[in-house]
Amino acid sequence: MKRAPKRTLWRLMFANPASAVYLGVVGLAVAVAVIQPLFADHGLESLIWVWPALLTLPTFALVALAGEALFGAETATWYLIAGVIVAALVQSLALGAAWTALRRPRRRLDPSRG
Repeated sequence: MKRAPKRTLWRLMFANPASAVYLGVVGLAVAVAVIQPLFADHGLESLIWVWPALLTLPTFALVALAGEALFGAETATWYLIAGVIVAALVQSLALGAAWTALRRPRRRLDPSRG
């Protein structure tokens, strides 16, 4: 019996420990990046948004390159924030797939069955 694709995608992306912890860490980094300028006196000159980008780096690098190709050197801020979110979800899916593959019981080969 096959599972529904939406349910499988949801399970791989959110409903396993590896993905949940990863998304929690990225979410915390984004929350700190959003809140930090409210309490700092230097305004928007902070490099706090580097942390969410670094946490999503392998996938975010592709998003940033695509943004530079589309928008030039002045990539829109909304695009980069959306890129962090998309990169985190893609990497969460990959972590969920790896978690499932590692937790799946392995079939043993029976030498008596030719």
